[in-house]
Amino acid sequence: MARKIKPLIYVFCEGESEIEYTKYLKEKFEDVAVIQKPVKGLFDVADKKFKKDAKYRNNAEVTDEIWFFFDVDDGQTGSWDRIQKIVSTLKKLRKKPNIRVRLLMTTGCVEFWFLLHYKKVVPSIQTVAEKENVLRLLQNECPGYVKGDSNTTRKIADHFKQASINGDWVLGQIEGLPTLEDSDVRNRWLYQSSRTFTTVQEAIKFLENLKN
Repeated sequence: MARKIKPLIYVFCEGESEIEYTKYLKEKFEDVAVIQKPVKGLFDVADKKFKKDAKYRNNAEVTDEIWFFFDVDDGQTGSWDRIQKIVSTLKKLRKKPNIRVRLLMTTGCVEFWFLLHYKKVVPSIQTVAEKENVLRLLQNECPGYVKGDSNTTRKIADHFKQASINGDWVLGQIEGLPTLEDSDVRNRWLYQSSRTFTTVQEAIKFLENLKN
């Protein structure tokens, strides 16, 4: 029986909390995927690294997926076209098949994704006060949590299976969503909407399916 080749995945993160969560996934799924050490920075950083850094450029043809793990805030809507241009360029770095680019997006703050590890909720997360409320709700479930803390982030991440279920539930509540499938059309709609959502669970489900 042929040995299954583990997919090679690069992850670009907005902040320290996303980095710590990705480190957890890297360890948890190391038997089925090669998740590289997460990098702080998003689309411009990835574009620059794959153009100028030999370590990235030379691996492009064997790279299976590139993930961007970030928050979507109100007022970002105008930047989608620039993001899409970079994403399109990254996909084409490998010819057949193209690199899969996943957008691990969460409305407002990553703490909403973390909160879904404990409960089904769909709060408004547009203002600073609403983001602070989500943080308080999370700290009620995981006392001591602060952004970028490795220990509490890992404790939260242990509940990733429940978060995956709850993340899908949140998407299912959104009226007018063009499709539930991961696509440029859907992601643009989500990115430019003011709805509360997350798509991080899709990366989790991809990793879990590799174990089957």
